[in-house]
Amino acid sequence: MPARTPLRISVLGRGAWGGTLAQLWQDQGHGLRSWSRRDGGDPADLLQGADLGVVAVSMAGVAPLAAALAPRWPATLPLLSCSKGIDLECLTTASRIWLEHGLQAPLLVLSGPNLAAELAQGLPAASVLACTQLAVASHLQGRLSGGNLRLYINDDPLGTEVAGALKNVMALAAGLCDGLQLGANARASLLTRGLAEMGVVLEGLGGSPASLYGLAGLGDLLATATSTLSRNYRCGLLLAEGLGLEAAGVRIGATVEGPRTARAALTLAGPRGWSLPICEQVVAVIDGRSTPQEAARALMERQLRAEALLSQP
Repeated sequence: MPARTPLRISVLGRGAWGGTLAQLWQDQGHGLRSWSRRDGGDPADLLQGADLGVVAVSMAGVAPLAAALAPRWPATLPLLSCSKGIDLECLTTASRIWLEHGLQAPLLVLSGPNLAAELAQGLPAASVLACTQLAVASHLQGRLSGGNLRLYINDDPLGTEVAGALKNVMALAAGLCDGLQLGANARASLLTRGLAEMGVVLEGLGGSPASLYGLAGLGDLLATATSTLSRNYRCGLLLAEGLGLEAAGVRIGATVEGPRTARAALTLAGPRGWSLPICEQVVAVIDGRSTPQEAARALMERQLRAEALLSQP
């Protein structure tokens, strides 16, 4: 098989995830340039001559970056969005924010069970590239897979993003559950109902149910809701110890997207009549309106009902 021509990749965002991706693809032989807000300067300078632009900033940084760059983003340069969450102000996902600011380029989403620390150690992982233009996704799948990262593709970027966002809330809830030492039965029950709750939001926003059970949904949930490498899971553990959200964030030392995503999901749920009991209890705990013990009891004492995969979490 002939050697692949290296890609020229520009990564915007050098946090744990952006830095890990940059190193991984550099190790594959691609040419890498990166930018962080701490660098200053104009990130648009990195887009000239690039084959792929990767955006891996936190959700809070997506809207200002999209406002500044979307009108100047080259129309032929694919944008790979790696930001996970639902913006609390815009009430939408990262890719939708880029589109709302006028992006004309091919837009892809990367998500899945990809704990940055494990990838940085050379451990294997799989993720999904989601794009409505499957030919673009297929081309980049072949160029970016390799080493310890195997990529799959789908045509549902919105559903992929929503699943990847909501699993952070469920991972935080799982941390609370384990921090309270409620046992394996309770954790399994929580995650099963959490998956159904993720599906309510995913389908309600127009995503494909299939994405819920793929790498960005169930796959990412299994990784982040059971590992202390997950910032959201650790946040739940610390909240169960009695720390407040701010103190937990300081202890973790990195952005925790779950709390903001839970608030955004509840804001979306209100006028739509969605039932999101786990999101409700997570927000009650982080706001100090409920203790972790009271939140667990509230979930157990909800009205009994028939099991439904998506419509009745």
